[in-house]
Amino acid sequence: MNPRKKGNKGRRPFKKEEQHRINQNIKIAEVRLVGENVEQGVYETREALELAKDQELDLVEISPKAVPPVCRIIDYKKFLYQQKKKQKEIKSKTVKVVVKEIRFGPNTDEHDFNFKLNHAKKFLEEGAKVKAYVFFKGRTIVFKDRGEILLLKFAQELEELGKVEMLPKMEGKKMNMMLAPKAPKK
Repeated sequence: MNPRKKGNKGRRPFKKEEQHRINQNIKIAEVRLVGENVEQGVYETREALELAKDQELDLVEISPKAVPPVCRIIDYKKFLYQQKKKQKEIKSKTVKVVVKEIRFGPNTDEHDFNFKLNHAKKFLEEGAKVKAYVFFKGRTIVFKDRGEILLLKFAQELEELGKVEMLPKMEGKKMNMMLAPKAPKK
């Protein structure tokens, strides 16, 4: 049996890249030391490493592009944990915008229009944006005015639930319009 085909199928083993250089991996002559329990200033790397070792902590390069690079004496695992926690908090606060699409033809009749209108109302109530567009197939491109009228009527019907973010605009064979949900009244 070929040893290369066993397990990793000929690929190189994956090595996780460290985010920061720590302790012996810092190969610069001198560093700027910041943090608690340390007199801030420029130190030789060897001296900074000894200070970290005396406190039983790690010397971590925080800002490698500074001249000289900025290092801090901290517990590296705790530092990584706090960074992950901050990123998670930032991610949880971001609002995920959902865009729902509704497609019309230039000759959409009243029943289909009302059916799609009800869907759009539901989407806006759920907090999603609605992208309504009229798709012109073949020779129907001559009915651009009908498409615009249809989209404006659509926006007018949804006036109390959503606001028009982008007025009807022609892009290739599509005439697009964006609607965003209105903020709930307090």
